[in-house]
Amino acid sequence: MKDNYLTVTALTKYIKRKIDTDVHLRNIWLKGEISNFKLHSRGHMYLTIKDDQTRIQAVMFAGKNRFLKFKPEDGMNVLIRGEISVFEPFGQYQIYIQQMEPDGIGALAIAFEQLKEKLQKQGYFDKNIKKPIPMFPKHIGIITSPTGAAVRDVISTLKRRFPIIKHTIIPVLVQGQHSAMSIKKAIELANDKNLFDVLIIGRGGGSIEELWSFNEEIVADAIFHSKIPIISAVGHETDVTISDYVADLRAPTPTGAAELAVPSHIEIKEKISNMKQSAISTMSNIIKNREQHLKRIGQSYAFRYPEQLLKQKEQELDKQIDRLEKFRTLYTNRKHERLMNANIRLINQHPKKQIKQGTKELKQLVKQKNNYMLQIFEKNSKNLATVIEKLTLLNPLEVMKRGFAIPYTIDGHIINSSHQVQMNDKMKIKLSDGLVKCNVTSVEGDNDGYHE
Repeated sequence: MKDNYLTVTALTKYIKRKIDTDVHLRNIWLKGEISNFKLHSRGHMYLTIKDDQTRIQAVMFAGKNRFLKFKPEDGMNVLIRGEISVFEPFGQYQIYIQQMEPDGIGALAIAFEQLKEKLQKQGYFDKNIKKPIPMFPKHIGIITSPTGAAVRDVISTLKRRFPIIKHTIIPVLVQGQHSAMSIKKAIELANDKNLFDVLIIGRGGGSIEELWSFNEEIVADAIFHSKIPIISAVGHETDVTISDYVADLRAPTPTGAAELAVPSHIEIKEKISNMKQSAISTMSNIIKNREQHLKRIGQSYAFRYPEQLLKQKEQELDKQIDRLEKFRTLYTNRKHERLMNANIRLINQHPKKQIKQGTKELKQLVKQKNNYMLQIFEKNSKNLATVIEKLTLLNPLEVMKRGFAIPYTIDGHIINSSHQVQMNDKMKIKLSDGLVKCNVTSVEGDNDGYHE
């Protein structure tokens, strides 16, 4: 019974063989909406194709998707051709895409809009960095097919408009798989040679597929980095390419590019002729005006009566001299007066005079201060004598000089009562000129009478 069980691998391989051998699944045409789009670092594309009810996993390997003219994005409706197979590690079926194009709008149109938006964000179309086309170029490089009708139109127009112009054809492929790289290398070669003042790149009209070389990013990049001004002339007037946006100037046709690249020698001759006539007319007017001015000068009073004019001028000169002399005298007197006033002010403000005045004032102040101090001294001396006299009267020593003395106990206390001493006590008597030590032999009190 156990032998009837299959492994998951065996079942998956069996289903894969069934699907791979089904001829109906070998070439499937499918349409749907892209979701979960992912571009792997190795270039493979992984995505989901879905409709309103279900979805299927899809893979487009790098070898197939490198020919796509547009970049798939989530939400884009596409038409797919591929084959159904099983991815064994996950046991899921998926479609391996061989071809893919947008549903409803062409792949080239989408690629054009995608590249246009990308380059615009990068500043490739900025008008502020466009290089000016020289007015009188000496050498023009023509990057186009050497066998096309466009190159003949460009050359004939250049020769017709500006016969002295030098031109060089730089042959390139203008359609096909390798044409974009051919145009890119031609632009880089022209810049390396550094021989040209202007480059014209373009071709005659054709379908969008035939003009596609001029919509490639490598061509746009080469135009953008060119140091030489470039005029783009691709197809007819209604044809617009990425090169037209990037170039420094767009021409509606190759013939139009030639007309924009060089001036018309006929127009230049006409302009020179007009300038010559204008110059002649201007000079004639100037000469006429100068002749009239000279005639007026010749008829003037100075030329008709020079002696009278000279006398008049001499008289006017004398008057001017008198006025100048009067003004000089007045000016000198005024300045002298101002100088004298300034000298008087300077003398009055001279430091020597100020020092003398200050010294005088200082002496007066010193004298006043001395008198004031003397008065204070005399007054205080009198006050001091009075105080000394009063103190003298109150001084015990002065009293003692009149026969009074101060008794003290032997330990230095003043004796002011007879009760403070007894018979045989020792005591000291302070006199005006010394000290007497003695013994008490008797004590008498005012109330007690004499006692020993």
